[in-house]
Amino acid sequence: MPHDHHYATHLIWTGAAQGPTSAYRAYSRDHTVQSAGKPLLHLTADAAFLGKPEQYNPEDLLLAALSGCHMLTYLALAARASLHVVGYEDKAEGRMVQKDTGGAFTEVMLRPEVIIAAGHDRDLALHLHHQAHEDCFIAASMNFPVRHEPVVTVAGA
Repeated sequence: MPHDHHYATHLIWTGAAQGPTSAYRAYSRDHTVQSAGKPLLHLTADAAFLGKPEQYNPEDLLLAALSGCHMLTYLALAARASLHVVGYEDKAEGRMVQKDTGGAFTEVMLRPEVIIAAGHDRDLALHLHHQAHEDCFIAASMNFPVRHEPVVTVAGA
């Protein structure tokens, strides 16, 4: 039985305080995003689009969302399979191609590094990455390939 989930954010262009959009290079790209009861995020555009390189941008958040969704789905599958995961890191990368007036992500590569407890099944740990990819809500919503190259090690090995 399907279940609908609803998400809401509130975005404010805080850069307006520094002046209007009088010219492409003249306005601030700063903005905030918040969801009810959650911390305020201070964002900007990518530095290539005149944002601040020290702040997160929407492209960073898309990559983080894909990485986080894969991890959370993987951990849930591992728990259900009684596979004890004791460490997880991911060094994700995405590629976006810019065209004249727009662009699009063309691929994302997730590189999860998982550590499982001694005595647990390494092959199962690798297999669950394929299932996590299939079950990840965000990856399933993308119109570009989301690949993964997992590495699984056994603690103490």
